[in-house]
Amino acid sequence: MTTQARAYAAQDAATPLAPFGLERRALRDEDVAIEILYCGVCHSDLHTARNDWKNTLYPAVPGHEIVGRVSAVGPRVGKFAVGDRVAVGCMVDACLECDQCHKGKEQMCRRGATMTYNGRDRQTREPTFGGYSDHIVVREEFVLRVPDALDIERAAPLLCAGVTTWSPLREWRVGPGSRVGVIGLGGLGHMAVKLAAGLGADVTVITTSPGKTAAALQLGAARVLLSTDRAAMAAARDSLDLIVDTVPVAHDLQPYLPLLDVESTLVIVGAVEPMPGFHSGHILGGRRRIAGSPIGGIAETQELLDFCAAKNILPDCETIAMQDINHAYERMERSDVKYRFVIDMASLKG
Repeated sequence: MTTQARAYAAQDAATPLAPFGLERRALRDEDVAIEILYCGVCHSDLHTARNDWKNTLYPAVPGHEIVGRVSAVGPRVGKFAVGDRVAVGCMVDACLECDQCHKGKEQMCRRGATMTYNGRDRQTREPTFGGYSDHIVVREEFVLRVPDALDIERAAPLLCAGVTTWSPLREWRVGPGSRVGVIGLGGLGHMAVKLAAGLGADVTVITTSPGKTAAALQLGAARVLLSTDRAAMAAARDSLDLIVDTVPVAHDLQPYLPLLDVESTLVIVGAVEPMPGFHSGHILGGRRRIAGSPIGGIAETQELLDFCAAKNILPDCETIAMQDINHAYERMERSDVKYRFVIDMASLKG
């Protein structure tokens, strides 16, 4: 039977998020029902609520950094049992039949992955509603196990901010001796620094803000490079094997391209919008590359959770009540958070 869920939703682009009741589907044979304990707050949530990408299905219940406990399972579920600590990221389904799904890259499903929110159920075509809610129902293949060693209150941002930066680090085989640059030190950037350092890389944070130096070093960076310091930028030419660009808005790539060594890559993981042009000479001569990377697949996300448990790597978080989400959005727009908000879903019961 269907269940009634408490949630917070955006009804349109102009009004604040507010309490909302929704109906979760009855358990299918392969489904897992999850009591949501914590949900991270991502910039994508804000973009969706405000319809910045012009594709929002209203009412919209954001939230794709979900951790909780299993409350029920369908009869064909074999990997999870009631009481298990579990997580859900940005996807809740995919075709599982195409070449990308077979390679464990469900995020690039040829038929399109079903997003946790602002998507459509593959069977009913009803809108999907995310983790700003007290519970959720998800296909077993898209449920992740949360290791006991992870602090469940801080683990939620690993499901998006974490895997979004982990995936390019793994794709470009970062490890001991790798020279990694990270542009930006927000929700994504701080995770890129922690994860790259955890993999043994030599990490350089590239920023316009001198005031971020101490924080960058504390997070694991070996040094900080001010992009406004022309002499320092010139001295760092050809010094990086991979640059992870976490800036969430359009920006000029040209200052960063000379930092790449021969046959190295700048990968964009933050901005989802038209970007300014650049001089192709910066990439032609040394076969340098500009690439993009979305979230990771399910196996890659589980690998991340296990790695973070083994290395004791967690996001830096500020826990808030669900009722404070609109104020949190305002603070996100001012970059007034270090570095990720996490909603305590117990507040929905109040």
